[in-house]
Amino acid sequence: MNNIPVKTRLKEWFVDYLVILAYLLLLLAANLGVYRFILGEIPAFTEQQAHLVATFSTVIPVILFFAYLDYVKKGSFGKRAAGLKVTYAKRQFSASLVRNIVKFLPWQLGHTGVIHGMYTDFSLTAIPVTNSANVLAILLLGMALYRKDKRHLGDLLAGTKVEPAS
Repeated sequence: MNNIPVKTRLKEWFVDYLVILAYLLLLLAANLGVYRFILGEIPAFTEQQAHLVATFSTVIPVILFFAYLDYVKKGSFGKRAAGLKVTYAKRQFSASLVRNIVKFLPWQLGHTGVIHGMYTDFSLTAIPVTNSANVLAILLLGMALYRKDKRHLGDLLAGTKVEPAS
């Protein structure tokens, strides 16, 4: 059993959200600078290019960064601010990576659905992909908040758990 209060988990998520938001704002500023001063305009992207840009500039760096923090620092900025840490059944970077891939999968699915929708007028395939992102996010959140051990799907697959740092 894990007695982490919901308020503590929400503090963790809020701090991590601010870290990700800061990264995205820096990325936006850098991209706008390149578009304005080097290219002279915002280029037109194909759907495939938009998927690649979203995946390789946002999702993959965030997954790798959070996997690194969970593995090396025993938790993200949010976990450490909330007094939490990640523990491992078998301490391996691959476990941290699996945990974070699952944790950020709804974000990638959301990108995929929205980008596809922008290029197809939200065809019948874009909406289910976007909705699956929402369902998975709610599932992960519900598991982390309401399971007795507070483990979400990524924790179960990776053999990890979040617990108080003390």
